[in-house]
Amino acid sequence: MQFTESSNVPFVPETSFGVWFLRTHTWEHHVLRVAIDDLKRLIDAPLPAAPVIVDVGCGQGISFRLLAQAFKPQRIVGIDFHEPSLALAAKSAQACAHRPETAATKIELLHGDCANLPLPDASADVVFCHQTFHHLVEQERALAEFRRVLKPGGVLMFAESTDAYIKSWVIRLLFRHPMQVQKSADGYLDMIRKGGFDFGPHNVSLPYLWWSRAKDFGLLERIGLYVPKPGKRRETLVNVVARKTA
Repeated sequence: MQFTESSNVPFVPETSFGVWFLRTHTWEHHVLRVAIDDLKRLIDAPLPAAPVIVDVGCGQGISFRLLAQAFKPQRIVGIDFHEPSLALAAKSAQACAHRPETAATKIELLHGDCANLPLPDASADVVFCHQTFHHLVEQERALAEFRRVLKPGGVLMFAESTDAYIKSWVIRLLFRHPMQVQKSADGYLDMIRKGGFDFGPHNVSLPYLWWSRAKDFGLLERIGLYVPKPGKRRETLVNVVARKTA
């Protein structure tokens, strides 16, 4: 895979299909909404009232309304490197400002690299990283940046597709990713723990959703010809809520 260097940032451009897909109902309803609901369930201690949430890799801002409704944040800071997506995210932020249930949340957009976040130390209560990490070339640096901008005890809400899904034929055909950095569920969990975050088994979820099964999209299971057995399957998704250690 060739990388496009822009402002000295290693960057794998997404396909036109990928950019389009990230504003579909399928993405919002079956991927993003489900992940946010699951992450909220995994939180084992109350978040601060009116938290500051940093949405790393916010893309087109489809998450803003869902985050505002789920966590009632004082502020959401959306950061992305893809400037055309940020232009669409501005429209999403505007729409939130005109909805009674989300108008109280201020939304700020910043152009930046996840491995070099344009934010001061200890400025966020929550870092929300949804389906962003597998796009990043410099994953360890990005994780260190997530930790840096979090306040002591701050929360990382991390939802990611594993190498079993990203390296499937359909994803290779339709999307673009840096293949050499893809990890298993255990690989991501190990990286997060070693990166200065703490979590227990009750903070981890391994969803096995139909859309993540690129082989048959769960069709065989739905018609009763296959029952996935825990421990016998290759995990396709990992969700974890982890707290910044001292």
